[in-house]
Amino acid sequence: MAKTLLSTADVKGAWAIIPTPSKDNASDWRATKTVDLDETARVVNGLIDAGINGILSMGTLGEAATMTHDEKLDFMKALVDAAAGRVPVFVGTTCVNTRDTVALTREALALGADGTMLGVPMWCAPSLDVAVQFYKDVAEAVPDINIAIYANPEAFKFDFPRSFWAQVAEIPQVVTAKYIGVGNLLPDLAAIRGRIKLLPIDFDYYGAARMDDSIDAFWSSGAVCHPLVTTTLRDLVIKARASGDWSAAKAFMGRLGPTAAPLFPNGSFKEFSTYNIPLEKARMDAGGWMKAGPVRPPYHLCPEPYLAGARQSGQMWAELGKALEAEALGAAA
Repeated sequence: MAKTLLSTADVKGAWAIIPTPSKDNASDWRATKTVDLDETARVVNGLIDAGINGILSMGTLGEAATMTHDEKLDFMKALVDAAAGRVPVFVGTTCVNTRDTVALTREALALGADGTMLGVPMWCAPSLDVAVQFYKDVAEAVPDINIAIYANPEAFKFDFPRSFWAQVAEIPQVVTAKYIGVGNLLPDLAAIRGRIKLLPIDFDYYGAARMDDSIDAFWSSGAVCHPLVTTTLRDLVIKARASGDWSAAKAFMGRLGPTAAPLFPNGSFKEFSTYNIPLEKARMDAGGWMKAGPVRPPYHLCPEPYLAGARQSGQMWAELGKALEAEALGAAA
């Protein structure tokens, strides 16, 4: 199934990272067909109606490592069918080896996915040559798929150095990347030479956008706690760029930023990464906008104090969204 490759200009605005909604029995390893397909369709339609620009799925909190093959295909089809071409849909196809990754990526393309959110295989820590060759091989094998590099150093045991970005920027299918942190942003942007659109997380977006004009898109797992928060951040940065006045965007970050703190146990990204899936799904369920559902084994175990912090984070995000709704109604009155 031929697809038109996207350009970096096509990747803009707010991209929602969504979990794979699960049925109530999903934490039982004996369970099968655990994907809540009705909730999947509802969430996709809700995000698009709210103005989200794209959807990324089946990464870490998307539980791509713990779904069965059939569940992955069911979820992909539900995503694609619900989106119906209105926004790009990227699905995770990372497996523990190149051959399985290629096979799953071909299946995703056949189902109508626009792209893959692709991390390097999770087993041995990859060398630079191994990581680059992996992306080259998948791009060669599935030339019609758009690739978003899933640059998560904790998940993939790889630091994604500047030399990596310089080499993968030569692969035409690599159009964007789910990017973490801003400490190396400017050197990495120099390495890719405008050929890949880097997507920082929502909490880093304001700062990254101030650093470089090419940063005009971001990813947000918080979008499924309340999408208005995510789209408001997008729109305020757009207005700031047009006017040169960043005060409103900065003030909004003062409201958004505190919602992150309870999500990270002891303020540690490494500790968060150990419990990423249960923390994010607890956050999303507490937000009340979607039902993320139970976590699939073996990652369903998590210290209760950590979960309490995640729930607080989700509630804070949802409260900000409700406040924005009220402010909009007041302005319209």
